[in-house]
Amino acid sequence: FCSSTWKVIRGSYEVTYSCLCFLGTKETAFIYAVTSAGLVHSVTRSCSVGNMTECSCDMNLRHGGSASEGWHWGGCSDDIHYGMSFSRKFLDVPIKNMTGKSGSGLAAMNLHNNEAGRQAVAKLMSVDCRCHGVSGSCAVKTCWKTMSSFEKIGRFLKDKYENSIQISDRLKKKLRRKEKSQRKIPIGKEDLLYVNKSPNYCVEDQNLGIPGTQGRECNRTSEGPDGCNLLCCGRGYNTHVVRHVERCECKFVWCCYVRCRRCETMTDVHTCK
Repeated sequence: FCSSTWKVIRGSYEVTYSCLCFLGTKETAFIYAVTSAGLVHSVTRSCSVGNMTECSCDMNLRHGGSASEGWHWGGCSDDIHYGMSFSRKFLDVPIKNMTGKSGSGLAAMNLHNNEAGRQAVAKLMSVDCRCHGVSGSCAVKTCWKTMSSFEKIGRFLKDKYENSIQISDRLKKKLRRKEKSQRKIPIGKEDLLYVNKSPNYCVEDQNLGIPGTQGRECNRTSEGPDGCNLLCCGRGYNTHVVRHVERCECKFVWCCYVRCRRCETMTDVHTCK
C-alpha cells in the first residue's frame, strides 16, 4: 500500500514516499491528498499556537462582523492561507521539477490531488463563538474561524477516495476523464484523480512491495476492514488457540514486595489463508 511520512525537523518539514506512491492509483491519490491536507493542518495549527515565527493568527478577521446580530470577529482565527501557501511550496515544487516520459501525466495528477487535500481543509473550516454578557445572556459574541479536526478531514478525503475519478494518462490542454462518454462532466478541485487501476493488494508482490494478506491476523466477528471476510479476500481463515501466561491478582506484602499469581488464558486467533 502506498504510504508516506512527514516530520518536523527544527522548524522545517521533511516528507518521504514509498515506491507505490508513484503508481498513479487510487491509493496514490488518497495519500497525496491526505499528506497535503496534513501539512496544511499541522502548519496552520503551529501558527495559531505560536510555535512558528513566520506566522501567527489570521489578523484580517480582527475587525468587522455583524453589530446588528451582536457578534464580531476576534480570538485567534486559524491562518489557513499561510498553511496552504507553505504546502504548495513544499509539496508542489518537487513535483513540478519531475522529468521523464511518464512524469507529466503523473505529475499533473499528483499536483491536482495535493490541491484537493488543501481544499478539503479549507472547505471544512468552521466558525466558533464565545458569548459575553450579564449572567450568560450572550448579548455579544466573539467569533473566530477554526479548522475541523483532522479526523473529519480524513473522513471527507476517504469519501473522495471511494469516488475517485480515472483520468487519461495523455495530457493535452487539461486533465481529462478516461471514459470518453464522461469527458464533458467537469472535474472538481476537491475530486481525487488516478491514472492506473490498483494492483491486487491481496496477493504478495515483492517487486511492488505488496506483502499480501496471507497470514494476517483478522477479526472473525468484524464487518469492517479488519474482518476476516474482507481482509482475507474471500480465501478463508485458519483458527488456532494461543496460550497466554501473565501475572495477575498482584498484592503488596508488608514489607516490601509484591506477590502475584500466574494466570493462563486461551485465546482463539484467526489468520488469513
